[in-house]
Amino acid sequence: MEFVFLIILMLTMVLALGGGFPVAFALPGSAILTITLASVSGFLIEGDTAAYFVNGGPLQWLSAGVTNFRGIYWEAERDTLIAVPLFIFMGIMLERSKIAEDLLVTMAQLFGPVPGGLGISVVIVGALLAATTGIVGATVIAMGLISLPVMLRANYSHSLATGTINASGTLGQIIPPSIVLIILADQLSNATDQASAIRTADYKLGTGNTSLPPAFDLTSTSAGDMFLGAFLPGMVLVGLYILYILVVAFIRPKMAPPAPYLGKFDRDFAWRVFIVLVPPLALIFTVLGSIVLGVATVNQAGALGAVGAMVMASYRLMGDRRGAYTPAIMAIAAIFALVVILGFFDINVKRIENANDWLGVILAAVASIVFLAALFWSGWRAYKIDNTLQGVMVETAKTTSLVFIILIGATMLTAAFRAFGGEELVKDFLTGLPGGFATKFIVVMAVIFVLGFFLDFIEIAVVVVPIVAPILLADPTANVTAVWLGVMIGVNMQTSFLTPPFGFALFYLRGVAPAIVKTISMYKGVAPFIVLQLLGLAIVGFTPSLVNYLPNRVYLTSETAPPPRNPRLQACLEEYLFGIYDEEGARIKTSIAAAKNLPLSSLPEKYRDSLGESFGLAAATFDLVEKVKAAEAAVAVHVPGFAPLHARMRDIRVETAAIDRGLERITREKDGMERYGTGTAEEIRELEALMDDMNRQIRDLEASAPAAWAAAHDQYVELAGAETKARRKYRRNVDDAYEPLGEVRKLLLETAALAAMKTEVAALGSVIATAPSEEAMMAIKDVRAALGDGTTKIKSKLNKARRALKSDNPKREMAAEQLAEAMNLLAAEVAWRQEAAGKLSSGLADYDAAVAQSIGLRLQTRLSKDQAKVMASCLSIHRDISLNF
Repeated sequence: MEFVFLIILMLTMVLALGGGFPVAFALPGSAILTITLASVSGFLIEGDTAAYFVNGGPLQWLSAGVTNFRGIYWEAERDTLIAVPLFIFMGIMLERSKIAEDLLVTMAQLFGPVPGGLGISVVIVGALLAATTGIVGATVIAMGLISLPVMLRANYSHSLATGTINASGTLGQIIPPSIVLIILADQLSNATDQASAIRTADYKLGTGNTSLPPAFDLTSTSAGDMFLGAFLPGMVLVGLYILYILVVAFIRPKMAPPAPYLGKFDRDFAWRVFIVLVPPLALIFTVLGSIVLGVATVNQAGALGAVGAMVMASYRLMGDRRGAYTPAIMAIAAIFALVVILGFFDINVKRIENANDWLGVILAAVASIVFLAALFWSGWRAYKIDNTLQGVMVETAKTTSLVFIILIGATMLTAAFRAFGGEELVKDFLTGLPGGFATKFIVVMAVIFVLGFFLDFIEIAVVVVPIVAPILLADPTANVTAVWLGVMIGVNMQTSFLTPPFGFALFYLRGVAPAIVKTISMYKGVAPFIVLQLLGLAIVGFTPSLVNYLPNRVYLTSETAPPPRNPRLQACLEEYLFGIYDEEGARIKTSIAAAKNLPLSSLPEKYRDSLGESFGLAAATFDLVEKVKAAEAAVAVHVPGFAPLHARMRDIRVETAAIDRGLERITREKDGMERYGTGTAEEIRELEALMDDMNRQIRDLEASAPAAWAAAHDQYVELAGAETKARRKYRRNVDDAYEPLGEVRKLLLETAALAAMKTEVAALGSVIATAPSEEAMMAIKDVRAALGDGTTKIKSKLNKARRALKSDNPKREMAAEQLAEAMNLLAAEVAWRQEAAGKLSSGLADYDAAVAQSIGLRLQTRLSKDQAKVMASCLSIHRDISLNF
């Protein structure tokens, strides 16, 4: 019966949408009506309102809407969606202030004389507007009103002109900052958690281990990652569009003739191009650059974009009137001043200690006041001139409300879909398809493409993605990243604006195009661009590095970058290091041999032994690397024969699990019939026969297991275990080979600072003898904290001196004795360090320089920029890890 109500749910939604009900009400309304019908039917027929739900009851699923409402609006951790109204405001402000119009006119004049130049200018402006506004409707309408008449007067083909405008307008879907990317990031963050749970269960089923290794787990995504991942695919689409227009202009010149500029290319024209292009480009680089460089989060970047758009709108609305640029100049000067001030002062109002700190705070406050004055001045202008600010705020509120209400409705619909077992049916269908991940992915992409004919991108993103994304992300055979999947879905959904019958870009352009342009010409015009978008989708699909590289690189070079010892980096790190050993092995071995001859006699026995042993471990690294390579080669030889057998066993496991879930549902239905007496004896016998048949299918599947699999699996486990053991031994060895070196070098580098502590420790004598006990104890504590590493015994004596002063009757003589012992220990410590520093500092520094970025790389705090680039390239490739499941 659950399946019946699932069909009712989908039919209700389709009828509601087809009947013209607003999406925001059609989605939750369908869920509420179907859940209510199922609970009433269950109560009347079975005597249990939860009888026709896969699990839980109607109240649980109805409350999902409230839960998601709270999650969207009130959970502090879920702040991704805060960026939505900020970027919407930025886009609408730039469109209302005619900056988009200026871009179109100027670029058309600049590129018009080139064959196909008007079309190229439309594509470039579409990309610029996508990176500033991201509002498809506004972009298409603006270009339709401004560029289409110019293209028609230049005798452009109607189909090419309208197709170029429509396709360029949709670039706002994929070129960041994009609203759809923010929504996808929000949906995929939840999907990643579900996929991680699925993958953990799969790992447990295949290996018996309950803990999934970090290297096999999934990494969630964020709006910033989505922006970075979508940038290069967006540029690929721009390149394809321009290439197509150039080819058409070359093959059929009459379709895209040149449009000569009647004016002069003089200084005034150059200034106009500069003033029109530079501010939007500066805004783009400020918004995206702040995210890429890690200076700002996506929300903060959205706020920067909104402020920048308002300042730009201020001077554009003023036109050529006097003082038009004054607020913009004030804002730029204030920002420049703040950058300079931050370079000379450490601005922290909680740590003002001297006049210099006060000066820095005062200067920063003055610059901030100037910036705020410029911002309020710009806002006042936008408010007074044509009531622009009020219109922008109203449109921003409308669009944001639409997005958020649809999000809430869609989450309730998704909850109802899961309540009736829809998610399990989709999972069983996709996992049952032959061909593995590729088939599942192609089917999902095809479904999204077809849905784009009828649904907007928001409905697809919030209804389809939560259902299919966990299934695709959990598949270890492809091991795709959430960013790549999100960008692929985003590029696919971009076609929804172009595909009839409900291609919204077509409707937008039809509303502003002259009657001479026929609708059929628009349909013909977008067809090649739909093909180009699908070609771009294929390019991105086959080259995942286009998506994954930038997010990985930015992450690995950021302030929060993981250390080289991070488990997720080890496979790529060792691939990189083994190449270093092959190329520079002779030089490293020479440095190790030289280090073995260093005079270590001046070191205490503990450090002398550990450092001497570390040189031997460093020399043994190369043999361990060869053992890792040999173990890896043995696994590689075994995999071709084992992989098909393992894939078949995984298929059997998946099919068995699907039958088990169906068997569980039928068992539950049969138990309900027997408990409430709602089924006849014949119906119960039919269910029992079906259960017997399903048990037989399970036995048949288990019996169909390849005969050679058990032996091949045991051998693979043995070989893979040997490789894992070899890698662990290598990692322990290089860590133990480098750690003593870092410890000793740190001690020697702190020698001067420790010698300077003699005076402070000696000064404690008079403090202990004359100062009040509390004051003396605090002084001892401060000196103890100032001592560096390797001074444990000295600190212990100081602790004893401090405890001697702690009682009501301070034992000052005992404290003085402990202080004297501490001073003797300090003198001895400084003596051996000074001697060792003179004999070893240079040699150890040379040795460290030789091995730090190879043998010692795992113990560095972070990767260098060049190493981060290599790691980012390696991590950008999807690797099959299914043999571990």
